[in-house]
Amino acid sequence: MSADAATIRQALRDNQEEPEGPARNARAERLLTEAEQSGDAALLVEALVHQLQVYNYSSEKDKMFVPFARLLRLWDERPGDFDPFMTHHLFWMFKWVSSSMVDQPHIPLASIEKWQGEMEHRYRLAGHSERAVRQGELEIARHLGDLERAGRAYTAWQAADRDRMANCHACELHEQGSWQALRGLDEEALAAWAPVLEGEHTCAHEPHAVLAASLLPLLRTGCAEQARANHLRGYRMVRPMESMRYSVALHVEFCALTGNEPRALEILADRPAYFTDSGNPGSLMDFLAVTAVLMGRLAELGHGAQSVPGPAGTDWTAASLAVGARARALALAARFDARNGNGYVGEQVRERLARRPLLDRLPLGVRAVRLAAPSAPRASATAPAAAEPAQDLAGLLAEAHRLSDAQHPDAGAAWRAVAERAEKSGEADALTAHDRANVADHRAMDGSLPPAEAAEAFGAAARLYEAAGDRGEAVAADARRSFLHSTEDGATDAALTEIGPLVDLALALHAEGGATGRQASGVLVCRARILQQRMFRAADEEATDAAADALGRAAHEVLAFAEPLRARDKVATRISEALGFLADVAAYRGDGPGAAELYARAAAEVHAAELPWYAVEYESRTARLAAHLDDHGTAERAARAALEHGGTSLAAPGRARLHLQLAEVLGATGQFAEATEHALDAAHWADEAGESESLGVHARHQLGGWLLRLGRAAEAAAVLEAVLPDVSAEDHGDGMVVQTLWWLGDGLSTLGEPRAAAEYWLRAADIARGWPEQHDHAMLAQLAGQALYRAELTSEAERAYERAGELWRALGDVPALVRTLRVRAWNAAREGQPGLEAARAFMAAAERECEGPQLRVELADTCHQTAELLAHACEGEPGEAADDPVRVAYEEAIGFADRASAAFREAGPGHLDRLTAADLTAAWLEASLGRADAALRRAAEVLAAYEGVPAGTDETVDARRSEAESVRAYAAGSGAAAGA
Repeated sequence: MSADAATIRQALRDNQEEPEGPARNARAERLLTEAEQSGDAALLVEALVHQLQVYNYSSEKDKMFVPFARLLRLWDERPGDFDPFMTHHLFWMFKWVSSSMVDQPHIPLASIEKWQGEMEHRYRLAGHSERAVRQGELEIARHLGDLERAGRAYTAWQAADRDRMANCHACELHEQGSWQALRGLDEEALAAWAPVLEGEHTCAHEPHAVLAASLLPLLRTGCAEQARANHLRGYRMVRPMESMRYSVALHVEFCALTGNEPRALEILADRPAYFTDSGNPGSLMDFLAVTAVLMGRLAELGHGAQSVPGPAGTDWTAASLAVGARARALALAARFDARNGNGYVGEQVRERLARRPLLDRLPLGVRAVRLAAPSAPRASATAPAAAEPAQDLAGLLAEAHRLSDAQHPDAGAAWRAVAERAEKSGEADALTAHDRANVADHRAMDGSLPPAEAAEAFGAAARLYEAAGDRGEAVAADARRSFLHSTEDGATDAALTEIGPLVDLALALHAEGGATGRQASGVLVCRARILQQRMFRAADEEATDAAADALGRAAHEVLAFAEPLRARDKVATRISEALGFLADVAAYRGDGPGAAELYARAAAEVHAAELPWYAVEYESRTARLAAHLDDHGTAERAARAALEHGGTSLAAPGRARLHLQLAEVLGATGQFAEATEHALDAAHWADEAGESESLGVHARHQLGGWLLRLGRAAEAAAVLEAVLPDVSAEDHGDGMVVQTLWWLGDGLSTLGEPRAAAEYWLRAADIARGWPEQHDHAMLAQLAGQALYRAELTSEAERAYERAGELWRALGDVPALVRTLRVRAWNAAREGQPGLEAARAFMAAAERECEGPQLRVELADTCHQTAELLAHACEGEPGEAADDPVRVAYEEAIGFADRASAAFREAGPGHLDRLTAADLTAAWLEASLGRADAALRRAAEVLAAYEGVPAGTDETVDARRSEAESVRAYAAGSGAAAGA
């Protein structure tokens, strides 16, 4: 083999590992040219096979037919140029070519059937089973809509023997499930896919494709939680793979049909070339169809003018892309139907275009860019909304008064409805001054106005109440305006000055019968709220103490005034609020139990008055306080109560906070499964509230950690990767950034992506480098070293371990330092003989650190690992000569193994399994040196150590016994017994 040929072969192998895409394809084309110029026939075959492989797994699938035809011609002319491996590839790729033709509408149906027949003929001549042939026929029949022929092909496929030409188990199960799903048998499809989804059978493109295929069947069978998990796991897998456009389309469709339109838009934006890549018209048609479904959905929701990703060269809106994508999808379907001689493909596309959402909302746990405010939505052509009967102004007024009298949280919305109806109908004159006052008052209270506008609205409400003759409510509205002023920086003193006369007036009016007890006590509560603001904003401890004293006095004034009125006035909320103030003071003074008791009394007060929604704040504070006191039972009960009583009546921010609070309480007690559900809801409501970058970040951060604890690493990684760009040291602190990176590294390590895991751990370590306490820094450096070692990045692993070792030494953690030195030894030994001296030096350094009886076990482990390292570093079998290098190394290794055994015995009971492992290492070495008696004796000692332990009760014991028996068989057999 020439040097040039060797270089080309290595380049072919290297290119095989490159990411899918045009760049890899272009390299394959250049290498084919070089192979042609080399004059090496076998190399040419390899280059053609490689080119066909990269075309098949790319957006240029239509290019694969030419190199395959050329390969087939070379096979017919010179089969001797194909070694067994290349021969296998040729027949294996026949399946790709035959099945891929159906996705190319320019290839006549007769040609497809001819190639299918050619495949059947050649497989028969080569002695292969017809299993792959029948699977190919099934794919053709399915594409044509000939379900009768497809059923026959499916039966024949399943009946045929599996051989080397059969697709892998994972791919076959994918096809089996897809056939069931096509027939409307979702349960059967999911059952067929289960071994792939559970990881029993995998391949380069599975479970990627099955995860995508399972999404709608899972939704249709009521398994929304699993569908969400499969989306998070599956899209992360297909995202970097150019050839997976069809699977990406299924993820887009899933999002469009579950209320996750923004997420679907982000998926479209990930690969803009998918709109134009024409190498696989079949997958392009499906991608365009689901794009049209998504855009149609956006238009229905009032986002038709939203700017969206689409084919390059045009500024697309959802409305325009809905039309464009639909037209292109149907045009492609028409080409297939013209080729096939029927309308089946067009029917399938139109059925997909007509699909309606399967769920209104399925929180995914990953943030998507928020859509712009909708314009007026258009009615759906397929599901027109029923018109709600219009309510007249009198009815709306009656409802608003009823809700106000009931102190219901929906009263504000009811008064807004009154105002809107009066304005639209021109009936504003029908509203009394008191009605207009209520509209302005509730508008100021609902939190939707800027402070200045809200203050103006309170003032307008006060004037209108005054004009209506309700002086008590007028004073109360003015008091609310004073409290609003206190929320501005540095305004509490002015607000207190302002509210003083209002308090006097309210009490005087009440004494005269001009104000109700609820109105007057409301003014007192407003003064207390201002004092509460002062306590929260005080600049130093002395000022805070003074404000707390004043708040306590004001709260007692509220109680003294309101409690006598409990039986005849609606003052329960005033009493509960006063108790809440006293609880705040108790909490500030460090009286946690006292504060908890007062919050409980505050909640009980409004519950007794059948006003449970007012208890939400006190229940939430109780949960927060109880969690701080490690009273997890109380915290959980209170958090659940708060969510129950306020979940549906609160605005989106409040709902998000309640869900997150309960999630954190549940997470603190290890109830991670339910915690994840509430974290998902918290993230959803945070997004609805426009707080994705604050409250939503915390919810998603916690969600990722809990998913990790549940062993759902793929979902955790998807969530954490999505939230990481939003976590910043400035907004969330270094600790949260490091924790997110740490968890992400854990997840990726579990998923078998050590290099990526190491990158995140090293980023976290660089942040932790500046912390006063360095344990986390050391741990992260150690984890990074482990990941880099697993990724076989030897020099990078050495640097990470060296950093960790220095940190462990500075922290005085000798066991961790010793373990680091041992791994550095193994890492150095990867370099073969050049690294062996460094490896010995690391092991010797580890041994020197193990001084004192408390480190006896570490010393034993170090000796045992030194023995194994010395043995593994040897190449070949030991010779007979006393100075044979392998024999010398084995003798030295036995010495270290014996030292390990002795140290384990000295360390006391509890180390039997590690002791026997060292003994077995020595036994194998003895056997390899031809000393059968010594090997048999050591094996017998191991078996005797476990005498009396029943088989099957301990996996380690069973493993040790099995290995000891293997030593005995080897020692008594061909090599060791003869040497003895």
